[in-house]
Amino acid sequence: MTSGFDTECRATREILDLVGDKWSVLVVVNLGTGRMRFSGLNRIIAGISKRMLAVTLRRLERDGLVERAVYAEVPPRVEYELTPMGETLLGPVATLAMWAHDNRLRVHRARETYDTRDVE
Repeated sequence: MTSGFDTECRATREILDLVGDKWSVLVVVNLGTGRMRFSGLNRIIAGISKRMLAVTLRRLERDGLVERAVYAEVPPRVEYELTPMGETLLGPVATLAMWAHDNRLRVHRARETYDTRDVE
């Protein structure tokens, strides 16, 4: 294996780790509809805890995919939106979601076949 190939694999793995978890994808998809407040995201994304949403938003912000805007109001208002780089994820994520939808039944059938086969 060449060092260039190894470097590319590590870089790809790092990015897939960034956006590959279910919460990051759901946050990106929901912010793809426009700017949202924390409470709105928390309400829309079923099953995510407030702590996990905060961690996910901070990680996406750190990586340049989400921007956080704080408004000097009482009480303070904080909104999140995708950065231009974050918006570039919407196409690949939509493609992956379509693939998952189109192949979901095939995957389930393959799992059933695998799980019921005789193993020697």
